[in-house]
Amino acid sequence: MKKYYKLFTLEMMLIIFVLSITTCTTSLNMQTTPAEPLIVSKYRETANRLISAALADSFAFDRLAELTDTFGPRFSGTQNLEDAIDWILAKMKKDGFENVHGEEVMVPKWVRGKEWAELVEPRFKKLEMLGLGGSISTPTEGIEAEVLVVGSFDELETRNEEAQGKIVLFNVPFTTYGETVRYRYAGASAAAKVGAVASLIRSVGPYSMITPHTGGMGYEEDVPKIPHAAITMEDAMMLQRMADRGERVVVRIYMEGHFEPDVPSRNVVAELVGWEFPKEVIVLGGHIDSWDVGEGAMDDAGGCVAAWEAVRLMKKLGLRPRRTIRVVLWTNEENGGRGGKGYRDAHKDELVNHILAIETDSGVFKPRGLGFTGSEEARRTVNEIAQLLISIESDEVPADGRAADIGPLIDEGVPGMSLKVDGSRYFWYHHTNADTMDKLDPHELNLCIATLAVMAYVVADMPEKLPR
Repeated sequence: MKKYYKLFTLEMMLIIFVLSITTCTTSLNMQTTPAEPLIVSKYRETANRLISAALADSFAFDRLAELTDTFGPRFSGTQNLEDAIDWILAKMKKDGFENVHGEEVMVPKWVRGKEWAELVEPRFKKLEMLGLGGSISTPTEGIEAEVLVVGSFDELETRNEEAQGKIVLFNVPFTTYGETVRYRYAGASAAAKVGAVASLIRSVGPYSMITPHTGGMGYEEDVPKIPHAAITMEDAMMLQRMADRGERVVVRIYMEGHFEPDVPSRNVVAELVGWEFPKEVIVLGGHIDSWDVGEGAMDDAGGCVAAWEAVRLMKKLGLRPRRTIRVVLWTNEENGGRGGKGYRDAHKDELVNHILAIETDSGVFKPRGLGFTGSEEARRTVNEIAQLLISIESDEVPADGRAADIGPLIDEGVPGMSLKVDGSRYFWYHHTNADTMDKLDPHELNLCIATLAVMAYVVADMPEKLPR
């Protein structure tokens, strides 16, 4: 009997020990598991409703396709752009937005005209080419000259005596956009300083299928202006190989590019007016103009439709936030930035009540989150809101929220955010004839819409405003 009693006692002691360990572990887990932020628990249901609504159908993709198919490229100063703006304003009114209107902005009008390029020596070949926005024309007979191929500004400086009377080609492989685009913007003046008669660049992008890229360029004051254009990566590398073999490379170019007087355009503005603090504004938008090639589907009609649709869904779900959410589709981002500056100037007296400005202008591929520029206190808040986007893997909040059209607002102290997406293919199509609807995916567009809708709504509806 004593034997059984001892065994029973040992078993009981073992059970008590195990239970005590389990209790301690449970207690420790309870102590170390962080509490869910109040903002997450408060808005989780609403965020999930917005996400579900955004992912429900292809309405936004179909609207984007109608916009790009109907109006095509929407270059500043063209009727295409103004017709597209009229169409958007009418659709927004039909959607039930409030205070729908256009705000006039004077924009530059650069006209491409006819243009071509061809290799003359050591053999004949047509070169696919796009003049760079802002370039002057060639003489009416064109320009035919030997080509000097260089790989950097430094190499041009080293070989400056060879450049006199030649066409300089900057064959610079893509690294990052910010680094490589310097040759597009400043190449003409650099070449002119050493006596070149024209300049070409290898198109600014990491991939090509005989697709030249256009984009803006500029001239330095007190430096002669020479024509400036982009050729394909394939042709730039071919000309490099010919030059490396010591062959004489001659190219003929013809361009009619020129400026005409500034013309009026408009920023598109539409609102979902806040029920408690209507004068406090969250701006959400993209730029409606594009280059004069392709359809501007990715850059940036997709961003415009994503912002527009994010707020339309709020209205559809009966979600009216405390503060006003203002959709702004800026004009003339591509070759002047007049829309962003014009919006800042038109609303200068209201900027103290601009709580946050959000822009999407990196394509509408799979989103990763929203970059943020603002105070550390505000960053903590948007980081908490971003937890509502974990389910769609769009919860990152990297440091830089600056984008072209909200830049003037950020400079005035307004916190800024920009949509961050998988950009691995963005510069394949950027500023080319290949920026068309078929490059976009309806589900990825919807994920972008969901990301914008959740962030904009919660910031607009929080009892306390986002701190500066």
